[in-house]
Amino acid sequence: MSIIKWSPFLMPSLADEMDKIFEGGLPSMVGNSGFTPAIDVYETKDAVVAETPLAGIDPKDVEVTVQNGVLTVKGESKKESEVDEKNYYRKEVRSGSFYRQVTLPTKVQEDGATAEFENGMLKVIIPKIAEIKAKTIKVEVKKK
Repeated sequence: MSIIKWSPFLMPSLADEMDKIFEGGLPSMVGNSGFTPAIDVYETKDAVVAETPLAGIDPKDVEVTVQNGVLTVKGESKKESEVDEKNYYRKEVRSGSFYRQVTLPTKVQEDGATAEFENGMLKVIIPKIAEIKAKTIKVEVKKK
């Protein structure tokens, strides 16, 4: 006997579409045949780092931008040769376009961002802006 996830919704597909909307994806009702990649964002002492697994995707098909404190990763997973004669029972290999935006947790130097792709993992490193510390000025008291 298999385990079935219980959903309080009468239509599980509606619940799935709502999840996609709130996760930043687009519902399949508008023709999105892609996927939403998972993304980890963390801070180091000097930078904000974002990592997302994009195995099987050509780095030339990935675009990374940082603008107004928001990191955007978008691209396309192309399936070069798909055989239509296959009668799939289940098809979970992702393909299509993807788009993901994440608000960064601190101010960053957007023009200093770098991205590297290694073993199917995209890593974006964005240097933080150094905090401007208040300058303390000693007040001298002059006597007349």
